[in-house]
Amino acid sequence: MARQVLRRSIWMKVFQNYQLYLLLLPTLVYFIIFQYGPMYGLQIAFKNYSPGKGIWGSDWSGFDHFLRFFNSAQFWPTLQNTLVISLYELVLFPIPIILALLMNQLISSKMKRTVQTIVYAPHFISMVVLVGMMYLFLNPRSGLFNIGLGAFGIDPVNFMAEPGWFKSLFVWSNVWQNAGWGTIIYLAALTSINPELHEAAIVDGASKIQRIRNIDLPGIMPTVMILLILNMGSFMSVGFEKAYLMQNAMNAGSSEIIQTYVYKVGIVGAQFSYSAAIGLFNNVVNFIVLITMNTLAKRMKQTSLW
Repeated sequence: MARQVLRRSIWMKVFQNYQLYLLLLPTLVYFIIFQYGPMYGLQIAFKNYSPGKGIWGSDWSGFDHFLRFFNSAQFWPTLQNTLVISLYELVLFPIPIILALLMNQLISSKMKRTVQTIVYAPHFISMVVLVGMMYLFLNPRSGLFNIGLGAFGIDPVNFMAEPGWFKSLFVWSNVWQNAGWGTIIYLAALTSINPELHEAAIVDGASKIQRIRNIDLPGIMPTVMILLILNMGSFMSVGFEKAYLMQNAMNAGSSEIIQTYVYKVGIVGAQFSYSAAIGLFNNVVNFIVLITMNTLAKRMKQTSLW
């Protein structure tokens, strides 16, 4: 009886706010068709998929493709490269927070808008153009960086071909391109902080550093935690496009990540079941990391996704 009353109450609320649910409907339809619908194809990771037989007609292979990947010579190198780049990016996660806190302290609104525009502008550059700029600026003969090194008597460096430089170039170019976007999010969160808190702190003689530490940081911490959890949900998804564009025969040992390997064995090599198994393994790790991070946030009494 209690369940029936609860269901009736829920449906009454839905009927009373049907306009809001109608606005939500296109988003739900999109996710059902384009996100959840294709998930039925994950079963090819457990089959010896044949295009002639189709997904349902192909023979089951169990966990053979997963075991093949775990035992392959590419497993540890690709996993290590993916993890190192992901951890590298995680260490630099606070950069947009620091930029937002510094920009929030600017007194001149004109200067604040100018700096915000300069920092945010790289976000609109496409990935192909960005990598092309990197090849031009880092060219060992005519690149701007090597011309600068030559002015100090340092021999030119072929940055894009050196395996040791790949991860730093990949991560720091990401920071340059995307830090402005994160800064805008944190600046928006900072505007929600009651200015009376700062006025009271100034009256009490608090310095800017003390106000940042005791007012600004706690005020934006819910936003920080949500973005951190979302970033951890894609921890293993470093990004295929940029890595593939930056990859060449000379830096392949450092640039081969799981996403580029999936492309090569799946699309180029037509090993559909094998590549699906690798991609599923990558997504399962992301899911576990997301659940773990969200659980830790809840235990630490911080804002969480659920």
